[in-house]
Amino acid sequence: MTADPSPVGARFERCFQGLAAVGRTGRGGYRRLAWTEADVRARAWFAREAAARGLAVETDGNGNQWAWWGDPTAGGAVATGSHLDTVVDGGAFDGALGVVSGLVAVETLAREGFEPHRPVAVVAFADEEGARFGVPTFGSRLLTGALRPADVLDRPDAAGVRLGDAMAAAGLDPAGLGADPGRLARLAAFVELHVEQGRGLAGTPDAVAVATGIWPHGRWRLSLTGRADHAGTTAMPDRRDPTASLPTAISSAHRHATAGGGVATVGRIEVDPGTTNTIPFRVRAWLDARAPDAGRLDALLARWDADVRGDAAGRGLVTDVVCESRSAAVTFDADLCAVLDTVLGRGERAAPHLATAAGHDAGALAAAVPSAMLFVRNPTGVSHSPREHADRDDCVAGVLALRAVLAELAGPPRA
Repeated sequence: MTADPSPVGARFERCFQGLAAVGRTGRGGYRRLAWTEADVRARAWFAREAAARGLAVETDGNGNQWAWWGDPTAGGAVATGSHLDTVVDGGAFDGALGVVSGLVAVETLAREGFEPHRPVAVVAFADEEGARFGVPTFGSRLLTGALRPADVLDRPDAAGVRLGDAMAAAGLDPAGLGADPGRLARLAAFVELHVEQGRGLAGTPDAVAVATGIWPHGRWRLSLTGRADHAGTTAMPDRRDPTASLPTAISSAHRHATAGGGVATVGRIEVDPGTTNTIPFRVRAWLDARAPDAGRLDALLARWDADVRGDAAGRGLVTDVVCESRSAAVTFDADLCAVLDTVLGRGERAAPHLATAAGHDAGALAAAVPSAMLFVRNPTGVSHSPREHADRDDCVAGVLALRAVLAELAGPPRA
């Protein structure tokens, strides 16, 4: 990597701080939920930053933003990027680091006089987190056809706002949603840079790693229905209280995930009617479960389901479990990963390899486009939290790594 890190670092900081000013909460985290005012401001930031670098900006029918260096209608394009939306009270780096790094890497190449032989795009995918409507990797899965518009347009948020209405209020036409095979056919490769969401690089000499793949994962909605009654006058043996089965749902998820080498979280619970002096008639809880392979994920879910249904039946409750989303395991393109290995291995050390249990847009695109990922070291491993962090020097190392990858992929063909 030949670029001087000093100007690259200054460019990175200017660009990153511009986005970091959008959607920040009083508690230090971020709330850029899809199609909210903060999300619209982030999208406007992307358009301004791309235009300032001489890139042509377009928004596809699924709300994904593309900033093009070169002819967007030509084939063989190389794309990079990530997403701008966050979870509730999320950190500054998840998604944002990949978009900022893509813009700065392209700017650095242009300043060095590099002339791409293939079109290069920096993309900001819409609603990767799914924090508002429960539909993760929204823009990338719609793009590939893995998600059908009819299955998501009527999804409500916590306030009852339909997804389609929220998109329209943000200035996008929900009628344009759907697979875009023509756009995908023009892409030769997609490389997503992302902050590592774990401790695989913490304490090592390596600032950047090559991702090998993504664990299978999904989200399931559990509904436990009982009978509303008076909290003070109903004897304990006479109750059909759905909250009584929640401890089993939570402890069973933890127990079977630990035994099977996976991870599981019950991170959202809704109680109806939610008043202090009324025994609830219904509880809904959402399980996020992930495992190294589909067999272990299926085993975790089967054992959890049996435990919850058994406990609920003993309490006179009705149980319903619905899969809201599930993503298969992803192995990133071997040839593209080899390019990343070659580029990152030109120094003294070979690049480390890491698998991840976190979902990403690169995983959604991998079924249709040769895809790969780079991870930037996270010294604490904390993510989806205001404490999420990556050191400045590591971020610059990530930009330089991405710059080198783009130069390799978009440069003149090797003899």
